[in-house]
Amino acid sequence: MATVFLVCAAAGGTILVLQLLLALVGLGGHSFDVDVPHDFSGDFHVDHPGDVDQAEHGGSHGATSLFRILSFRAVVAALTFFGLTGLATQSAGAPTPVVLVVAIAAGIVAMFIVYWMMQGLRELRADGTVRIQGAVGQHGNVYLRIPANRSGGGKIQISLQDRTMEYQAVTSGPELPTGAKIVVVGIVNPTTLDVQAEPL
Repeated sequence: MATVFLVCAAAGGTILVLQLLLALVGLGGHSFDVDVPHDFSGDFHVDHPGDVDQAEHGGSHGATSLFRILSFRAVVAALTFFGLTGLATQSAGAPTPVVLVVAIAAGIVAMFIVYWMMQGLRELRADGTVRIQGAVGQHGNVYLRIPANRSGGGKIQISLQDRTMEYQAVTSGPELPTGAKIVVVGIVNPTTLDVQAEPL
C-alpha cells in the first residue's frame, strides 16, 4: 500500500505543481479544466427547451452535477491528498482499513474543496462579464460611420455596466455619421447591435 500511496502523491503533486507554474506564466487558465460546463456564460445566451426538461429530471441533474465536480483539477487534488494522507496515516502505525478510509476521505474532501474554489472563481469572472443583452435601450455615439439600410456595418461606443464598450453596429434607417448620437434597438448577433438615430 505504501507504494500506491507514494505513486499517487508523487503523480498528483507533480501535476499540481505544473498547473501552478503554468498559471503563473499565464498558460494554465483552462488547459487542464475538463469539467462538464453547466452554464454558458458568454455574451449571447440562448435558452433551449431541453434545459427545462433536464432540470425537472433529478437523475440527469444529479449526474451532471457529479461530472461537474469531477474536473481534472479536482481529481488531481484528490489523488494527491489520498497519497499524502495514506502515507502519513500508515507511518503513524494505523491498521490498513483505517488507513484506506482516512486516505479516501481526505481525497474526497480535497476534491470538493477544489470544486468549490473553482465555482467561486467562475462567479467572480461572471460578475465582471459585460453581457450584450444589457445594451438594448442604451444610448451612445457612432465611432465609425454606419451605412444606411443595413448595407454595411460600422462601430459604436456605449456605456455598459459602468464600462465604455465598442460594438459592431448596423442600422435600418439613414446613414449615421461618425459622432452621431444613437440608441440601441436590438441585437443582431453576439458582437453586432441594431441601432437608430437618437430622437431629438
